[in-house]
Amino acid sequence: MLSFNIFGVYEPTFQIYVNLFFLPDICTVFAYFFSYAATIISGTELAKEIHKEIQKDVENWVFQGNRRPHLSVILVGDDPASRSYVKNKTKTATALGISSETLLRPNSVSQEELLELIDRMNRDWGVSGLLVQLPLPDHINERAVCNAIAPEKDVDGFHIVNIGKLCLDQKSMVPATPAAVWEIIKRTGIDTVGKNVVVAGRSKNVGMPISMLMHTDGRHERPGGDATVTIAHRFTPKEQLKVHTCLADIIIAAAGVPNLITADMIKEGAAVIDVGINRIQDPTTGKTRLVGDVDFEEVKKKAGFITPVPGGVGPMTVAMLMKNTVTAAKNILTL
Repeated sequence: MLSFNIFGVYEPTFQIYVNLFFLPDICTVFAYFFSYAATIISGTELAKEIHKEIQKDVENWVFQGNRRPHLSVILVGDDPASRSYVKNKTKTATALGISSETLLRPNSVSQEELLELIDRMNRDWGVSGLLVQLPLPDHINERAVCNAIAPEKDVDGFHIVNIGKLCLDQKSMVPATPAAVWEIIKRTGIDTVGKNVVVAGRSKNVGMPISMLMHTDGRHERPGGDATVTIAHRFTPKEQLKVHTCLADIIIAAAGVPNLITADMIKEGAAVIDVGINRIQDPTTGKTRLVGDVDFEEVKKKAGFITPVPGGVGPMTVAMLMKNTVTAAKNILTL
């Protein structure tokens, strides 16, 4: 059998294994045998598909004589990023036929006042879905606020009941960002069964729910991905993280660290989903720009699939939030 070494020179087959033995790591081994050009997954285009589905669902729901789904958003303070996120959510809701409102409260609002407002929204049958935009001021306990929202109206999926059901593979409000990642993977046709998945990030709102979705049983009430999942976090040494990512078929970066995942950390053909949203100063222009947790330009040369930032998970997150709002509207009739 003819074979060639890494320099393209003919040599006996047994010799190639000797050369591979001296290659620096498994990522290089994969690079030696395979070559890929990543398919860039447009979250914007996938979100448009979901928007059409939601619009049709809302029209049918209202045509049947039901109340139009309504989303209430509570915004505390004047953080520019939070205001921008909320504006995007309510704008999308309007475009999809979902009514919405934004309830503004100052940074100085007390936790008691905020909980009273939530209780009022919980008891308002005109409100289908309710969310409190995070983060909140330091004097307010976010967990107490999330748990105060009625589980059936909790479109963010942060209530302890919804998180508990998620962990038990039961139907629940799945947090929008993890739901977005799941939807991207499924609609793109990326196989998860028996695959190695690395989730970089263990937050209770993103990393943990994504891990649950990926590893749980596909035969259960809330089907999972049947993958083998490794969770990394800020105490995972970079060299150890690389060991895991080089073996991963799917890498989900959700740590909030710019360029955490570099090209030398992935194997050829891996699917890379970038959840990170980081604002950095462009050294060339001096302006602030948005980047993810992945070195996009270099990683896309090796990956099989990759999501960009912006235009990847972000638009899908808003789409899944809208989907949760319609689900919440239907939940009211089953109470």
